[in-house]
Amino acid sequence: MLREAQEKLKKHYGYDNFRKGQDAVIESIMSGVDTFAVMPTGAGKSVCYQIPALLLPGVTLVVSPLISLMKDQVDTLNSVGIAATYINSSLSIKEVNERIDKACLGEFKLLYVAPERLESEFFCSMLNRLTISLLAVDEAHCVSQWGHDFRPSYASISGLIRKLPVRPIIAAFTATATEAVRHDVIKLLELRKPDVYVTGFDRENLSFTVIRGENKRDFVLKYIKDNKDKVGIIYTATRKETDNLCEILLKKGYNAGKYHAGLGDIERKENQEKFLYDDINIIVATNAFGMGIDKSNVRYVIHYNVTKSMEAYYQEAGRGGRDGEPSECILLFSAADVLLQKFFIEQSVGSPERKINEYKKLQAMVDYAHTSRCLRKFILEYFGEENVQDKCGNCSTCNDESELVDITIEAQKIFSCILRMKERFGTTLIAEVLRGSKNKKVLDLGFDKLSTYGIIKQYTVKEIRDLINVLTAEEYLSLEDGKFPVVRLKEKAVAVLKSKEKVYQKVEKRKAKVSRDTGLFEILRTLRKEISEREKVPPYIVFADSALREMSEYFPVNKKEMLNIKGVGESKLNKYGEEFIEAIKKYMGENNIELIPDMLYNEEVDIAAISEPVVDGKGENEDKVPSYVITYNMYKEGMRIEDIINERQLKSLTIQDHILKCAYEGFEVNLDDFIPKQHEALIIEVIEKIGASKLKPIKDALPKEIDYLAIKAAIFKYSNNKIS
Repeated sequence: MLREAQEKLKKHYGYDNFRKGQDAVIESIMSGVDTFAVMPTGAGKSVCYQIPALLLPGVTLVVSPLISLMKDQVDTLNSVGIAATYINSSLSIKEVNERIDKACLGEFKLLYVAPERLESEFFCSMLNRLTISLLAVDEAHCVSQWGHDFRPSYASISGLIRKLPVRPIIAAFTATATEAVRHDVIKLLELRKPDVYVTGFDRENLSFTVIRGENKRDFVLKYIKDNKDKVGIIYTATRKETDNLCEILLKKGYNAGKYHAGLGDIERKENQEKFLYDDINIIVATNAFGMGIDKSNVRYVIHYNVTKSMEAYYQEAGRGGRDGEPSECILLFSAADVLLQKFFIEQSVGSPERKINEYKKLQAMVDYAHTSRCLRKFILEYFGEENVQDKCGNCSTCNDESELVDITIEAQKIFSCILRMKERFGTTLIAEVLRGSKNKKVLDLGFDKLSTYGIIKQYTVKEIRDLINVLTAEEYLSLEDGKFPVVRLKEKAVAVLKSKEKVYQKVEKRKAKVSRDTGLFEILRTLRKEISEREKVPPYIVFADSALREMSEYFPVNKKEMLNIKGVGESKLNKYGEEFIEAIKKYMGENNIELIPDMLYNEEVDIAAISEPVVDGKGENEDKVPSYVITYNMYKEGMRIEDIINERQLKSLTIQDHILKCAYEGFEVNLDDFIPKQHEALIIEVIEKIGASKLKPIKDALPKEIDYLAIKAAIFKYSNNKIS
C-alpha cells in the first residue's frame, strides 16, 4: 500500500520519500481509519490526503476555508497531472452543475468546497450523487470555538457526514491546535476512534526573535535595507498600518505590495500573484493574507504588531522557510498592540465564555514577548510538547549577549504591593502605586497610605508594568482572565517574599550613557570634513551630525559597537568605520576615559556621587560630570521633577533649565512629560498670538496652574515641529 503511495509521490510530486509523519498518516487513511493529523506549516499536510485520493475509488471531498486557497491547491494539482476542481461562490449555478456532473463521470479525483456550501440542503443533496471515499477537512481547528480562527460554518460538516448514503473516511488536518482544541475537533467532527498524529510543532530552520521598545518603522526600514534582496512578509494588525507601511517602503524604492480585506478583489489577487511569482519580494498584509500560500522562499516574517494568540502567530510565522532553509520570525512588541487586540476581542466575540478564552490566549502572547526563557521552548510547551530542551540556540533569548541581573528586591516590592492591595487590581494601578502616582483613583482608594506606595519611584510606570509582565511570564504572578485582568501571586512568589529564592532578569549589556563630549564631536567633525574632501562628497554623505553625536556619547571602539550607532550601516562601516574608531580610541587614551558599566537596576548607586572628581593613576583630577547631565540621568531613571529638586537641593528653575538644555542639545527628552495635555493647544495658541521672545507675557495670558517649564517645553516643541 505504501509502495503505491510512494510511486504516486514520485510520479506527480517528484520526491523519492515522504517527509516526517506523512507516511504514517497516509497509511492510516488508506486503512480506512478516521485520522486527525496536527502537522506544522510547511510539513506537507495536503499530500497526506491528495495521495490517498489518487488510490481510493470515487472522489475525495476537501473542505477548505478560502477561495484563494482552493484555487492555489487546484492549480497546483492540475499542474502535476492530478484532476481536481473547486466549487465556491465565484461560480454560477450552471458551472456548479457542470463540475458535479464531471465528478460523477470520474473526471475529477478531488473536489474542493467551502464550508458555507454545506449549509445549503440543495447542495448537500447534489453531493449524494457522488461516490465520496474520503472527506478531508483542512484547517480543522476552525470547527472549535477554542481555536484561533473559529468558523461557525464548519459545524455543518458533521451534518453532511450524517446525510451521505455511505459514510466516507474522515481525515482532519491542522497546523496549530492545543490539546483542548484537538479534543474539540474530534468531538465536533464526530471522528470514530481516530488515529491521532501530532508530528511535532518544531520548525528547526526558523529563528525566533522578540523586540520590545524599538521604533518599529525604523527597525523595519533598517532590516529591509540589510535584507533587500530577500523575500519577506510583514504582518500588521490593521488595514491603515498596512497601507502606511507599504507606502513608506514604495517611496524608499522597495519592491513591495499590500494585501488586506479592504482592497478590491482584483487588486488583492494581483498583489498576491505578484508576490507568488516574485514580481515583488515584500508583501505587507493583515492576517487576511497567507492561509495556504505555498511560497517556499520566504526568508523572513515580521509581525509589526502582537497577534491575538500563539496559534495565530505560529501559523503566520510558519509561512517562512517552507523550503527548509533558514528564515527569521521577528515579533515587534508594544503595549499599545495589546490594547488594540483587546478592542478586537470586545468587538468581535459575543460569547462571554469564549471572550475569556480569547483574553487568556492574548495573555500567552504577552508572556511570550516578556519571557527570559528560550522562545522555541515557550512555543513548543504551549502546544503541549514535553521534554523540550532548555536552549535551542536559534532564538533571540538563547543568542543574546545580555546578562542576568538580580531583581529580587524589585520583585519583592512588587509582590508585597500586590498583597497589600488584596490581589484585587490590575497591572497599571499596581505600577502607579509603586511609582507613587497622585492619580485620582490611587488617592481615592487610599493607596497612598500603603507602605509600598512610591517604593520604586525611580522607575517609570511603563518600566514597572514591564517588570510585572516579566514576572508573569516567569510564572511568579498570574493574571485572572478578562479584559482587565487582576494580578495574583503564585506559589513561586511566596518563596521570593520569604527570601528563599532569587529572581533574575536578562538585561542587555551596554555601555553607560555619558555626557555628550563636544571635544570629541569636533574632532569627528574635522575627520568627516577631511574624508568628504578626499572622497569629493558632501560631509553629510559620510555621516550625519546625529551619528557623530552618538559616537561622542557612546564611544564605540570596535565594528560591532559602531554598527549600533544610528546611521552607520555595513557599507559606511566598511568605508569609513576604521578611521572613526581610531580617532575615538586616540581621544579616549589622551583623555584617560574609561567607560563604566551601565547602572541599570542597581539601587545602591548614589547618583550624586557620579559628579565627584575622578582621580586617575597620575593623581590628576578630571573635570566633573556637568550638573545638567546628572539631572538628566535622574530624569531618565524616571524620577519626577519635584523629587530631583529635593534630591539635589537645587532651585526648581535650575532643574527645569537642566532638562530643557538637554532637549536643546538633542538628548532624548519627552517634552510631553512637562506639557499638560489639556492645556497644550491653549499654550500654542498664545505663543502664535503674541510670539515667544518673552516668557512673562505668555505666562500672564495663561491660567495660573501652567508653569514656566510647560511654556518653555511647548515653545521648543512648537519650534521643532515648524522646522520639520
